[in-house]
Amino acid sequence: MSSRRKASELLALPVRIHGIHLGRAVDALLDPTLDRVVGFEIACGDGAYRFLPFAVARIDEDEIAASSALALVDERELAYYRTRSRRLSDLALVEPWVEPDGAVHEARSAA
Repeated sequence: MSSRRKASELLALPVRIHGIHLGRAVDALLDPTLDRVVGFEIACGDGAYRFLPFAVARIDEDEIAASSALALVDERELAYYRTRSRRLSDLALVEPWVEPDGAVHEARSAA
């Protein structure tokens, strides 16, 4: 990701590996103390939920790409990340934006 993006835009992107559709991001998980994305919770086509660490995800204009299926963490380990992070959707931020480094902030008023 070369520029900041609205979180709603990121969560609308499909998740793919080498162009193969795996699923979609349903939420971003944030560090427990910093407003920084640690990864995405992915709803996969097989009905399972998996975790994709932000550090290994490549955010393109039209997709969130993973270089390998090995980058996705299965549901058992997803539970670990869920209990040690905050869900972006639970924070009630107004129009949150995500920076290329994963930092999250609310939209600033033009006033």
